[in-house]
Amino acid sequence: MELITFDLLNKFSKIAHFCTTRQGGVSVGNYASMNMSPFSGDNVEHQSENLNLLKKKLNSTDLIIPFQTHGTEIGIINEDFIQKNFAERADLLNGVDALITKEPNVCIGVTTADCVPLIFYDPQLEVIAVAHAGWRGTCGRIAEKVVKRMQEEFGSHPQHINVVIGPSISGTVYNVGNELIDNFSSAGFPVAEIFNTNNELIYLDLWRANQWLLESMGVPADHIQISEICTYTQHEKFFSARRLGLKSGRMLSAIMLK
Repeated sequence: MELITFDLLNKFSKIAHFCTTRQGGVSVGNYASMNMSPFSGDNVEHQSENLNLLKKKLNSTDLIIPFQTHGTEIGIINEDFIQKNFAERADLLNGVDALITKEPNVCIGVTTADCVPLIFYDPQLEVIAVAHAGWRGTCGRIAEKVVKRMQEEFGSHPQHINVVIGPSISGTVYNVGNELIDNFSSAGFPVAEIFNTNNELIYLDLWRANQWLLESMGVPADHIQISEICTYTQHEKFFSARRLGLKSGRMLSAIMLK
């Protein structure tokens, strides 16, 4: 099993963070082999074994993954949540696309396959977060909303927050419909910076869109790392829903306070 880490966060000793790849699991077909999503239609036993393999590697039993719906709902993982049973947790995680916590030894993650995973860390107050930002979540300004909730719930200052924009589809290959220009323009994005046209096709740069959101919230430019890993072009190593279809595997991008 290969776990990718990022230079921006590697310098901090009080966290563990990673993004999985396609390698190292037991799933087959379009889920081969390290599918990390419990909600993607994979064989239940295979997906469960993949999760167990990861838990053993992390030496952690509490791995929290929400049921994402391309929205902007944020879940706060606190002591009250941790004490709940499986069914109660599942209900609270339904329709959630971002998680924030200060609880130690709890691994929070989001699953993606072309959508953007965001990993947040405030080393001043020991607050961590993750978010799933496809075009809908990005247009809904989920990155901005996570920073605001970190401020409101835990007192984080944007200038102290570090964010990784993880493996996802790049702006050079993410071909979209013309209507998205109107959507992002209405949401206040600088469309000239995030859209480009090539041979009459329109391409959307989700990396730049999320970077712009974070910087607009006051996160310093040098506190943001874009992984530069395109899941669509590197589909042999990373899951790509555009390559494989929606019934396919997902990577997990996650972070944990030690």
